[in-house]
Amino acid sequence: MGLPTGVTVRRNAGLYGYERALSRAGLAPVAGVDEAGRGACAGPLVAGAAILEDGDRGKIAGLADSKLLTPKARERCYALIVERAVSWSVVVVSAADCDRLGMHVANVAALRMALARLNVRPAYVLTDGFPVDGLETPGLAIWKGDRVAGCIAAASVVAKVTRDRLMTRMHDRFPAYDFDVHKGYCTKEHQDALDRFGPCMEHRRRFVNVRNAMTSDPELLLAAAVAPEGPP
Repeated sequence: MGLPTGVTVRRNAGLYGYERALSRAGLAPVAGVDEAGRGACAGPLVAGAAILEDGDRGKIAGLADSKLLTPKARERCYALIVERAVSWSVVVVSAADCDRLGMHVANVAALRMALARLNVRPAYVLTDGFPVDGLETPGLAIWKGDRVAGCIAAASVVAKVTRDRLMTRMHDRFPAYDFDVHKGYCTKEHQDALDRFGPCMEHRRRFVNVRNAMTSDPELLLAAAVAPEGPP
């Protein structure tokens, strides 16, 4: 689906060009939606949605595709987004539900739910990569949308920061996998831990590398996990 009739966005319009053009056409507010963790073999899938304010207050200094930002820059942008956004939301889909539904179905459902949780109903929705069906609101899927539309970039930051925080906490429960370092993605270090210990409950069994590393040895699984401890 293309932009509505009469709406055009110049190539040099900048990160907020889509929102400005849609607003001039009477299609405001505009929501962006994106996810983090789709390609990871462990941990949850997280979807974020955001509606930024019009004008200068809606321009988040340093905002870009979350994958292009340093962790410190993402945290700084995240703080500004949650403070200034007209509305924002986040949805977490467990690894078990990703396995049960399949990644694409889980992904689309999470994006749809993130939009539904916004406390301001958007007049138009911009999504990253592929369209989200089942919405009552018109929308546009933009290739690499988190690099060209501010509201999608904001949604990507919300999703990424939320997921990174969850993966860092997960490391405390399963320290053998170094989830705080690779965040569940398929790095060599992660695969080495998988081959040694087998998967934990946070690994996605639909991934071939996880299935190949499955073990029934309870001592190895116990060595990979530690029980949460309370204060001394």
